[in-house]
Order: sequence, then structure tokens, then C-alpha cells
Amino acid sequence: MQQLPPLNLPPYPFQLKEEGGRLFIFDEIRKKNLVLTPEEWVRQHFIQYLINQKNYPKGLINIEGGLKVNELSKRSDILLFNTNAEKYLLVECKASSVKLTQKAFDQLARYNTTHKARIIILTNGLEHYCCEIDHELKNYKFLAEVPDYSSQQ
Repeated sequence: MQQLPPLNLPPYPFQLKEEGGRLFIFDEIRKKNLVLTPEEWVRQHFIQYLINQKNYPKGLINIEGGLKVNELSKRSDILLFNTNAEKYLLVECKASSVKLTQKAFDQLARYNTTHKARIIILTNGLEHYCCEIDHELKNYKFLAEVPDYSSQQ
């Protein structure tokens, strides 16, 4: 089995399997095995971090949901809803080998023009940037850490 890079997130007991020379990881939200790409490795870790460390309910998590940005079809990595079914937290995941640049922030910001989530997060599994957006005042502030589920009320 290939060596997977360590991330700046807690380790989780993922269900991995090798088949036909490819490695798969079980996604407990979508309930299926997915090809384990470097970006998927980060996404699965961040999902578990949100569930296990930040107490977000699995039922409020949407993975790789479709959206339209300037008439183009795109996919957001992780979108969480609050208990009122409003979009609350949007996460863009990159592979750990990808530097988090202004271009990546711009992509996340474009996606959020559609979603209008209050919290946006950019991560490559090693670095995590979290911002709270005030859509009415059209400003944002960086947060020291990802808010717990209980703080979204």
C-alpha cells in the first residue's frame, strides 16, 4: 500500500482498500468507496475533523455539491448547513502538495458568491485558513480556529 502523507489534522481509522492497483477510501457521508487522491485524503480528514473535533452532525454535511459560477458548473468540496437548513460553512480542500495561494482563495471566494456561507475555510491538510464573512457589510475577518458546531446558533 502506498505511503500517505501525514497532515496537520488528527489521524482517523479510515477504511482503506486496494483494488486493481488503486487505493480507495470509504466516505462515511456518501457511503461509498472513493479513489484515494491526494485531495480526497485531505477532504476525508477535514470531514472527520469537523465531525469528531468540532461536533458537526453528519446529516448537515454535503460533499462535492454542484454549483454554478458565471454559468460554469463547479463542485464545492464540503458544505455544511445550520439547523435552519441555511448554508453555514464552506470548505475548499487542496492536496497537501498544493500551496495555498491567492488563486485558491479567489476560487473559494467565487464559490461563496453562490453559497453565501458565513464561514469559509481553505485547507491543504497542513495549513488551514478560516474566515467569517459578513455579507451585509461586505467584509471578513480571519478566525484563529474553526468554530465549533455549538457556536453557529
